[in-house]
Amino acid sequence: MREIDTIVVHCTATRADVPLSPHALDAMHRRRGFDGCGYHYYIRRDGQICSMRPVERTGAHARGFNAKSIGIAYEGGLDAGGRAADTRTPQQRHALCVLVRVLAKDYGIKRVVGHRDLSPDLDGDGTVEPHEWTKQCPCFDVSREVPEWLGKA
Repeated sequence: MREIDTIVVHCTATRADVPLSPHALDAMHRRRGFDGCGYHYYIRRDGQICSMRPVERTGAHARGFNAKSIGIAYEGGLDAGGRAADTRTPQQRHALCVLVRVLAKDYGIKRVVGHRDLSPDLDGDGTVEPHEWTKQCPCFDVSREVPEWLGKA
């Protein structure tokens, strides 16, 4: 088993009003040259948690951070106009909380971050500010929800 210490949360950057099946997500990643879906878990709008890649396999979701992380993506991330937005349904919010809590316990996770939080700190001040984000994914501030997810709220 590989050493895992981080969970990286993503969105699929798809419109909230357009469904994206697990099969379609896998196909999207294969077209990008990946060997299947790069995320380990995928959370549908109805809260269904889909296993996409075995946790034992290194993910393909956050360049430079894949070796020691688990990738979780939720369906959506763009509003009906195609703009970045927190489009999570109540069911997705609940499923994400439960999944992170279980994975953190099972793997001794040390940190939970959004994909955008792994952007380079361009000005070297120790904080990755919005103007430094390479992507807006996952379109919400993960750090605000981590205490609840880990049962420390």
